[in-house]
Amino acid sequence: MTASSPRKSAVRLRALHLHGLMAAGLALICALAPVHLAHAQAIPQGTAQPQAPLEALEIATKGGVVVLEVEVARSEAQRSTGLMFRKELPERQGMLFDFHSDQPVAMWMKNTFIPLDMLFIRANGTIARIETMTTPFSERTISSGEPVRAVLELAGGATRRLGIAPGDRVSTNLLK
Repeated sequence: MTASSPRKSAVRLRALHLHGLMAAGLALICALAPVHLAHAQAIPQGTAQPQAPLEALEIATKGGVVVLEVEVARSEAQRSTGLMFRKELPERQGMLFDFHSDQPVAMWMKNTFIPLDMLFIRANGTIARIETMTTPFSERTISSGEPVRAVLELAGGATRRLGIAPGDRVSTNLLK
């Protein structure tokens, strides 16, 4: 063994330690900042999820109460498919994505034929933000901007036509 061998071993050991710390740091970042990408599962081309039973949902706006009927995507499979491959969505119908707890959420429009308005809803029912007239088939992620409990998707332009705005309150037993 030469005099430089212990030094080389120490350098290799530090390099391994550094790689281990980097891997641990990356794992920690991933664990602390989960982003749920709804609609992420690939499904066979042209296969729309069957319409689920419609349930009542109300939104208190400055102009009054807006009553909607929504399908509820509660399971991971339902959230992954969402409104993909649907060719139409009536004005006062939508899909509510329940994530069961507050978390950062990201959506996309892959395999979605119609423009949508996405309402990001806090646990207290207030609308945090609205992304209007999303682009069909786009794979651009649309972020909630803050932790939210749910996302409501409506036909593109419906929020403007119905007078729904950020800060309005969603009232439903569906999120309890």
